[in-house]
Amino acid sequence: MENRPLVLLATCSQLAEGEPGHEALDAALDERGLDSRWVVWDDLDVDWSQAAVIAVRSTWDYDQRVGEFVSWAAGLGPALLNGHEVFRWNTDKRYLIDLHNAGLPVVPTVAADTVEQVRAEAARLEVAVVKPRVGAGGRGLEVVQEAATWTPYAGHPGPWVVQPLVESIHHDGEMSVFVIGGHAVSQVDKLPSTTDIRVHEQFGGSSRAVPLARDTALLAMEAIAAVADLIGDEIVYGRVDLMRHEGRLVVSEVEVTEPGLYLDVLPGNADPFADAVLAHVRR
Repeated sequence: MENRPLVLLATCSQLAEGEPGHEALDAALDERGLDSRWVVWDDLDVDWSQAAVIAVRSTWDYDQRVGEFVSWAAGLGPALLNGHEVFRWNTDKRYLIDLHNAGLPVVPTVAADTVEQVRAEAARLEVAVVKPRVGAGGRGLEVVQEAATWTPYAGHPGPWVVQPLVESIHHDGEMSVFVIGGHAVSQVDKLPSTTDIRVHEQFGGSSRAVPLARDTALLAMEAIAAVADLIGDEIVYGRVDLMRHEGRLVVSEVEVTEPGLYLDVLPGNADPFADAVLAHVRR
């Protein structure tokens, strides 16, 4: 029997079978002669040393124990795509300040370590958005209008980032561009519900595949290139979230740790991702 390289796809216990739409990725890897298996990242019985490639996918429970998550990634070695130093940087939303300092247009972002700092920064804005610096899935995000009386959301003691509310979220939503192997390959547009600003489905948001726009593709590729320059390492895959703020396109998030591929909306994302995995195996 042919000895096929093994790809371990890291997920969380809530999604032990894989991220939504994972069947497309499973098939794409198989077509390229690769065995793949979805494994829970904190399962102590997994032998990570067997893998030719480890790709962090739907590890969407890391935010409450980010130290444990980054330490786990640091022990995986060169088989891990993107790498633990990328994860260490990307799991703290201060990275948006780094990208701004590198010349990238981003949603204005200020870091705050204390409640008093959050209140002071939010008071400078007509309406503020406060997020935990380490957070996933929109958890802990708050819209703040009364800065003087703000108190932390339960279970999210900080630190935080403070941003202005980008008004276009209500009508334009957020655009997500998938960059794989340095190339923008596809785009999903996301809208929140009428009662929330979060575009995640669990908060009533919706997503749809749209043609890849030239301006979003260029900025997304520029963002991933900026991350690679800052970290000094290759970024194999990532998702760049974009919004329109004060008349221009800006970066709202760069996900290079565990970016959902939206395979249930864009199953075609499986092919360039599988190509990138195969290229890493061959190297």
